[in-house]
Amino acid sequence: MVELPKMFPTITLHKRERKATDADIRRFVEVFHLCDMDKKSYLSREDMKMAVVMLFGYKPSKSETDLLMASYPSIHSPGVPLEQFVCLMGKKLTVEDHFERTRRIFNAFDAQCRGFLKLDDFERAFKLVAPRLPERTVLEAFRLILWVSCVLVVRD
Repeated sequence: MVELPKMFPTITLHKRERKATDADIRRFVEVFHLCDMDKKSYLSREDMKMAVVMLFGYKPSKSETDLLMASYPSIHSPGVPLEQFVCLMGKKLTVEDHFERTRRIFNAFDAQCRGFLKLDDFERAFKLVAPRLPERTVLEAFRLILWVSCVLVVRD
């Protein structure tokens, strides 16, 4: 078995279990009201997409939006009312994938949509976010990521 150096945190491959707190629920209500700009007391598809962006930091796909909108079909409104929205977002929060943020960062680096990263992807990304970072540091970061990914593949 290959062990990671002490500087690496332990990596666990499971979904994060989390309950929605009172602060989370207040945030859901606040976002609902911000996205319900027409004050119609429900969120349309476009409103729902905007709400997910505000809460989770990404634009949901068409299929995810379909699932969210179909979760609580109602005869009384063509969209998702506040109570159901809070319930949906609470469920979404509790099953949030631990590696979702990592995948979004990877996709930001993978400008060519190749499914893997090359050194030029790293250099391009770091020039955008940290233009004064020495090239050697970028190279060391890339080598470190390569090493860690090889160790994870060997461990699995």
